[in-house]
Amino acid sequence: MAKASLVIMAAGMGSRYGGVKQIAGVGPQGEILMEYAIFDALRAGFDKVVFIITEALKADLREKFDASLRRKGVETAYVVQDYSSLPAFHKVPKDRVKPYGTAHAVLCARDAVREPFAVINADDYYGVDAFRTIFAALPGLNEKKACMVGYRLKNTVSEHGAVTRGVCAAEEGKLRSVTETFKITVFPDGSIRDTAQDPQGRLLDPEAVVSMNFWGFHPSIFRALEEYLDRFLRGLGPEDLKSECLLPALVDERIRSGALSVDVLHTDARWFGMTYKEDHALVQAEIARLHERGVYPPSLW
Repeated sequence: MAKASLVIMAAGMGSRYGGVKQIAGVGPQGEILMEYAIFDALRAGFDKVVFIITEALKADLREKFDASLRRKGVETAYVVQDYSSLPAFHKVPKDRVKPYGTAHAVLCARDAVREPFAVINADDYYGVDAFRTIFAALPGLNEKKACMVGYRLKNTVSEHGAVTRGVCAAEEGKLRSVTETFKITVFPDGSIRDTAQDPQGRLLDPEAVVSMNFWGFHPSIFRALEEYLDRFLRGLGPEDLKSECLLPALVDERIRSGALSVDVLHTDARWFGMTYKEDHALVQAEIARLHERGVYPPSLW
């Protein structure tokens, strides 16, 4: 097939983590989490990596990746998610520091992507098989068809605090809806609840499929992203400091309107990630086990 890009969203603030988790070392030689995603993507067949970053991260990531990826013949691109890429009509409140969300992040990669692509978070581990699965699905995508890798809710929560997940309804392998759910909390009795509106929480099905922002798109999605971001920004209040334009919300809207069909891809891969500082030790231990089992060589590059 033609080139397939891996687009990595790495411009988040890491406010719940309390630092720049995108470059926090988790591997035996200080490897960062996105190195494992890139390694797995290259094994699956991807041949281009696009980093969506802050300006402050650019030098660190270029130093880490440019030489090793160039030796492997992998094309790279770095795009900055900042306020300069927003439409001219939108005036950013002077006190806002938060990025404008994952839909805006992916739109920032528009000039760097001309081929089918997968998009992931920089701070999540998705598993070897997940990249093979989505790579195989990319050639079949078009303007009206996308895909996502689904994970079970019970395998994506944190014991250290609330998390945000796109809770999905799926039927016969098709995504029917995705609801961004912002305060999913594990209770002492092991139940998983949505506490956004009620401290006692709305009970959630632990077996529910959730989106971890592992999507596959045709590049025509950029037109839809531009239109969606435009409408989102026009609906904001003049002093809105926190609202974000989210990728799952765009997907949900297009599914409901009939503009997009999304295949839910299932995989045996296990997800883990870093939301809170306390998750770091768990991720390190999981990565160490994967090296011990031979899933990864002693040195990735």
